[in-house]
Amino acid sequence: MPKLIVVTREGEETIVEGETGLTVMEVIRDNGFDELLALCGGCCSCATCHVYVDEEFADQLPAMSEDENDLLDSSDHRTDLSRLSCQIPFSAALDGIKVTIAPED
Repeated sequence: MPKLIVVTREGEETIVEGETGLTVMEVIRDNGFDELLALCGGCCSCATCHVYVDEEFADQLPAMSEDENDLLDSSDHRTDLSRLSCQIPFSAALDGIKVTIAPED
């Protein structure tokens, strides 16, 4: 199974395995990271699954939709590496990707 490196808001780094076909948000949630709220359940309507993607993998992700972009604009913590983890399909191609859970808005 591909691995995902999750960095918490406190800077603690954990490597977890995830099933392909899930989203990065689902892998994080299923591995017990409670600080990633994902209140909308992955519908791209709340931005509570905001993460910073490791620069090394940023070019491998699907293009950001207009809805995702608009939601991220509502965050005070948006950076060039910001993405909504519910919009990132997890696959073997992303094995080893590191994401950092963004501060809560």
